[in-house]
Amino acid sequence: MKILIRALARSRNCQWQVQIDQQAVNFRSESEARAFVDKLQSRLQAPHSLPERLAG
Repeated sequence: MKILIRALARSRNCQWQVQIDQQAVNFRSESEARAFVDKLQSRLQAPHSLPERLAG
C-alpha cells in the first residue's frame, strides 16, 4: 500500500491530501493529514485475529 501526503496549493489556506493507492482524502492542515496517516498505519500494524469458523 502506497501512502502519500501532499499540499494541494501553496497559499495561506492550503489544503492537504492523503493519497492511499487510488483513493484520496483531503484535510485542512498538514497536522490533520499526518494524524490520519499515523492512526491508519497503527491500525494496519495492529494484531488482527480471524473469526473462528462456525460449526454447521
